[in-house]
Amino acid sequence: MPVSRLDDLRVEDWDEMIDINIKGILFGIAAALPIFRHQGFGHFVNSASTAGHKTVPNQSVYSGTKFAVRAISEGLRQEAGDKLRVAIISPGFVRTNFAGGVTNPEVKAQLAESRDKFAIPPDAIARAIAFAMEQPADIDVNEIIIRPTARG
Repeated sequence: MPVSRLDDLRVEDWDEMIDINIKGILFGIAAALPIFRHQGFGHFVNSASTAGHKTVPNQSVYSGTKFAVRAISEGLRQEAGDKLRVAIISPGFVRTNFAGGVTNPEVKAQLAESRDKFAIPPDAIARAIAFAMEQPADIDVNEIIIRPTARG
């Protein structure tokens, strides 16, 4: 997540976020959908973000890609029929090393401080995914939003 102000014109970073966050979802769908259709069942679990619900300064492009993940996933859910399930996992701030990709030293330091203060442990996201997938075949948990209880 190489976040930055739009004024920084980090076009290469924008391309990377689009390639990973949007094209990655699309390529995953292209790989799995024919298999799921053939076997008559399947469960897509796509990773969005709370940034796909609300944007803040320095995250315009990242948020845009996560809004796109939600739109693509919802469209897939509507087209899927009754044999395929689609879940969107939208975590808030997760305790990972993603701040390492941020080139602006001030933003990087702020993100690292926030991460250490209140970020969600990654296993909480895994538990949410397991919850969505463990539901009976006739239940489709469409979206789970996960936020830390602490506030930054």
